[in-house]
Amino acid sequence: MNIGIPKERRPSEFRVGLSPSGVEILCRSGHTVFVEKGAGLGAGFNDLDYEHAGARIVYSAEEAFGRADLLLKFARPQDEELEMIRDESTLAGFLLLASARQSKIDALMKKKVTTIAYEQIRQPDGSFPVMSPLSRICGSMTALIAGRLLQANSGGKGILLGGIPGVPPAEVGIIGAGVVGSASARAFIGLGAHVTLLDVNLEALNRISDQCLHLVTMTATPHNIQKVCGYVDVLIGAVHVSGERSPMVVTREMVRAMKPRSVIIDTSIDQGGCCETSRPTTHEQSTYLEEGILHYCVPNIPSLVARTATHAFVNAVMPYIGELVDKGIERAIETNAAIKDAVNTHAGKLHHLYRLTGTK
Repeated sequence: MNIGIPKERRPSEFRVGLSPSGVEILCRSGHTVFVEKGAGLGAGFNDLDYEHAGARIVYSAEEAFGRADLLLKFARPQDEELEMIRDESTLAGFLLLASARQSKIDALMKKKVTTIAYEQIRQPDGSFPVMSPLSRICGSMTALIAGRLLQANSGGKGILLGGIPGVPPAEVGIIGAGVVGSASARAFIGLGAHVTLLDVNLEALNRISDQCLHLVTMTATPHNIQKVCGYVDVLIGAVHVSGERSPMVVTREMVRAMKPRSVIIDTSIDQGGCCETSRPTTHEQSTYLEEGILHYCVPNIPSLVARTATHAFVNAVMPYIGELVDKGIERAIETNAAIKDAVNTHAGKLHHLYRLTGTK
């Protein structure tokens, strides 16, 4: 099978669709991998690394896209990339199509592109094996980001997350006890902050409570969310629903009730955001003030540690890529339920993609 790995063109996306180690596995199995020149530089992989792994370096995006039966991207393709995708080819990546413009989905269906969304690959136990390591990285980074944003020179309140003897630590509220929220809670507790974690799933709260001492847990009712918003210095939105837009659980009124110069980090922004006042930002311009609250809504937080993130991602995704290339796309979809559930478009039709209305 011919496999294409283009350079990511989304702003501040430093990760890449496959590392040299992943390319080597595919090449040893007899597949041909075309890597666009410079595709891995943001993650610390040079063209020579890919050539040593067996890849062929191509010198234009058109060639990387045009030669591919299977296109391995990291982020959802932009408009100019959609034009380069071959008709009836297969695209795999973190596509997040539930929050994409309808025009992008229409373009994929018109070209009869089979799309496989890594974030929807789901095991029978309910876990998301490809999404999980990146979610863990994202959650761990929220504490580092919040610590910086609370500094006076960043527009924050000028407080130290962990406090010192005689001065209390920062109050942190986290909505969502999934992988992002749990990793975030551990990171904040490790830095000495006082953490309240909210979720609608009591089993998830029980699990993280057993792992973390000094963690306060609450059910994520509107009343409790409003209560927490009233006293926290940092609010983390970590709400995830596979294949759907994130539910809006923090209203503008709740944000208005927060203390001035508090910080909101909405990690759900790649799926539309869970705060009414959230809108996407970039690593270059990562924050804005809304209702007197500092918002950080960067969709690709793990891209800041692109090398770690790419290695972690490849470790998780290779078994599924291996099935796609060795069995063939159709056979892999038929025989692997986890891959089948991640198919969003196929043969010009929608599959397992839930839009804002909650319909397929």
